Amino acid sequence: MKRLRLVPEVTNIDFFRHARITFGASIVAVVLSLGVWFAMGLNFGIDFLGGTTIRAESSTPVDVGAYRGVLDPLGLGDVAISEVFDPSFGEGRHVAMIRIQAQEGEESVTPEVIAAVEAALKTVAPDMSFPSVESVGPKVSGELITTALLAVAASPCRDFDLHLAAL
Repeated sequence: MKRLRLVPEVTNIDFFRHARITFGASIVAVVLSLGVWFAMGLNFGIDFLGGTTIRAESSTPVDVGAYRGVLDPLGLGDVAISEVFDPSFGEGRHVAMIRIQAQEGEESVTPEVIAAVEAALKTVAPDMSFPSVESVGPKVSGELITTALLAVAASPCRDFDLHLAAL
């Protein structure tokens, strides 16, 4: 009986034969990625730039296109709409999370804007309720950016310390 062998019993693979090529390709990839990062910048979300998250509940299914259609005329900029599923929601309840970026020149989304968003969404689903509205201000978002960058910068140091401890 003959067995299928995916890897031969004796292997002799010269991984270092192409070391110069793969090392050079790695350096090129790092330089290109840094160039793109400096040219385009980072795409920060609402958590980092500041904004408001509104939780909307309704008995009608979430229609992202209809929600976006009634919110576009408000000129709110970057609005992210997503349907949320959770077993703790009641039977027949549909939940959407609407994320609105902080408006230009404002510390956070104003209560008037939130009221306008809620009124516009009620035109799509009149029974819609808004159990939570959460805002992230620019001070908190600035601290998040600083903390995230420090964590990324410190991560190689942590790995180096762990390697030294293993020795």
